[in-house]
Amino acid sequence: MHNTSSLPALSALAAALLLAGCSMIPAYERPAAPVATTWPAPAATAPASQAAADIDWRDFFSDARLRRLIELALQNNRDLRIAVLNIEQARAQYQIKRADQLPSVSAAVTETRQNPSATGPGLSSVATAGLSVTSYELDFFGRVRALSQSAQASFLTTEEARKTVQISLVASVANGYLNWLADNELLALTRETLTTREESLKLTKLRFDNGVASELDYAQARSLLEAAKATLAQAQRQRAQDENALVLLLGQPIPADLPAGPELLSGVPLLADVPAGLPSDLLTRRPDIRQAEQQLLSANASIGAARAAFFPSITLTASVGRASTELSNLFSGGAVGAWSWAPQLVLPIFDAGRNQARLDSARAGRDIAVAQYEKAIQGAFREVADALAGRATLGEQLRAQQAQVEAETTRYKLSDLRYSNGVASYLDLLDAQRSLFTARQGALQIQLAQLQNQVTLYKSLGGGWKEPAAAPAS
Repeated sequence: MHNTSSLPALSALAAALLLAGCSMIPAYERPAAPVATTWPAPAATAPASQAAADIDWRDFFSDARLRRLIELALQNNRDLRIAVLNIEQARAQYQIKRADQLPSVSAAVTETRQNPSATGPGLSSVATAGLSVTSYELDFFGRVRALSQSAQASFLTTEEARKTVQISLVASVANGYLNWLADNELLALTRETLTTREESLKLTKLRFDNGVASELDYAQARSLLEAAKATLAQAQRQRAQDENALVLLLGQPIPADLPAGPELLSGVPLLADVPAGLPSDLLTRRPDIRQAEQQLLSANASIGAARAAFFPSITLTASVGRASTELSNLFSGGAVGAWSWAPQLVLPIFDAGRNQARLDSARAGRDIAVAQYEKAIQGAFREVADALAGRATLGEQLRAQQAQVEAETTRYKLSDLRYSNGVASYLDLLDAQRSLFTARQGALQIQLAQLQNQVTLYKSLGGGWKEPAAAPAS
């Protein structure tokens, strides 16, 4: 036991030790982006005043029904819910590592009895009560601080992962909704074609019964009708599957009270145009790239912890309180003030290369994180470049396809007229029917691809998540 008069000096010494820590974490430098500084020539666009990531998804999608579906998905989707729970778990782990930087103070009451020797006096008893600090590591070389910084970067990684999940979810719901509308339009087109072919079969059967048409014409008409029925069944199956996929994204059945909206893809209002910006913007606006950088920061901090393991570690166990030879007198005037402290210094001498292996592993982990960061940048660059290339070409492709539909419509009308007047064969009419249906299907697919490409471009540029506005300074 020691006198309490030395407590101020001990406190000052402990405070000085706490402030004496240093960091072994290597200085961080963001790796250079392994991509071009501009987009490929066909995709190059003039800079715009507002970045795509600053366009809220409610402003990008003007369809009220689609906006409602996205809201439901953000509330109920299980992938997004898992991402949020991962954030909570990572936040708790970070708090644990952060708490290790401060001593844990506990209150305790103990009584110790011992018999010094068989021939000595009787049992001796000492009762103590007070506050104690057990095995607190004085972080001279920044090991605990490095672990805390690594945990903090891991926590921020999960936060960026949640943003990535939200961006993907918004785009997936939008694309699923467009698929659903395209299925409706394909069904309408197929039913219209089926009706036309049923009427054509009836007419051909009538002509065949009257000896005007051959049996070959009648067989060809039946074949074309059955082909339309097969296409209808396939379209119905595809619509059901796309609706099931949309339900999975929503996390609940599609509600019946959705706002009014288009039933066909051709009725979808045009999506807001988004500026491409520069490739360097992706480094700060795409959450998946920011996630990869946080993983790199975590790996970099782990090197600091591995370096610190080569140096001595100092732990301190201390207590302050009151002591008495009788437990009943512990809180009365018979007790005396007492304190103790027991620092321990451990210096690694021989560990069979364990610390060096840990440092090598940490450095390799940092190099892996660098490669993953660069890969994330390259993947993002390609996604945006592909979407920009699509935007530059899909419009012209759709225009050409629609012109083909107009030409095939004219051809079908003329073939029908020529066949009715006996000028053309029935084979010419059937070929015109098939070509028109195929051209209309192609136009629908290109229109779907154009809309979905615009959604993909919005997502690839970081759209779908918007940083909250900073609170004004008081």
